[in-house]
Amino acid sequence: MASTVNDSAGLSPLIETVSWNADAVGTLSMPEAEAPMSSSVLNNCNIPNPPPLPSKIVTRNKHPKWPPDSCFVPKETKDMWDKLFKDGNGADLCIFTEDKSCIFAHSSVLSIASPVLGYRIRQSKIKHGMKYIQIPGLPHDAVRVFIRFLYSSCYEEEELKKYALHLLLLSHCCSVPQLKRVCICYLEQDFLTTENVIDTFLLARKCDAPRLVLICVRMVVKNFKSVSSTEGWKLMKRIYPDIEQELVESVVEADSKKEERQRKIEEKKVYTQLYEAMEALLHICKDGCRTIGP
Repeated sequence: MASTVNDSAGLSPLIETVSWNADAVGTLSMPEAEAPMSSSVLNNCNIPNPPPLPSKIVTRNKHPKWPPDSCFVPKETKDMWDKLFKDGNGADLCIFTEDKSCIFAHSSVLSIASPVLGYRIRQSKIKHGMKYIQIPGLPHDAVRVFIRFLYSSCYEEEELKKYALHLLLLSHCCSVPQLKRVCICYLEQDFLTTENVIDTFLLARKCDAPRLVLICVRMVVKNFKSVSSTEGWKLMKRIYPDIEQELVESVVEADSKKEERQRKIEEKKVYTQLYEAMEALLHICKDGCRTIGP
């Protein structure tokens, strides 16, 4: 918008000058045509040769599918932080997961990467020089992928596909916006099916992902018959009847709008036919034409 304002400001004096000349003279004066030069004059002039034609046409590159890569940092840095995470040298934190297994990490790294985890780490108790926190309710591998991302900002594509919903929940609860954007992007592009759209919809509502919520609602409206027969829908109907009612109302509203659009299309066809018939009648009455078909 700034460039538009600057361009218009630069053109305004020229526009005012042209308008003033037009008002004063009545018509804009055009420069007189110069007499063509003779061939001898042209031969004596040192006229440079025109520039060559461009070798190829410049086209606008298409935007790549985002995210273009599973790594946000140089490879050397990634390898260094991955090694620190995998080796666990100097680790002073133990993270217990759902299966009671432990993931060793460095409290200073996690506190910097996630303020929420940092607060929990500061509130944790210390036993034998080691701090302990719990992340229950999530698979061990999903938590491990999350902790690795906090170290190196990297992930494996297969792991993202497998634990996308878990990682979205973790990134939202622990305030890690980089990973949250990655998860939302993947869920919007490649993840949604009629079987998991309800689970994704409910999680997107809790994790403040309005665009993902809208995409899920559109998919439910488009495939309501198949979605309403899934286990996710039945579970939502039993636990969240108010949300189920909202989705049903969205489907009814979409059907009403579809019927309204269809009715307007039919009305437009009728109006077009009546208009053509009236035009034909007027033509016959005025010109006496007998060649118009039905």
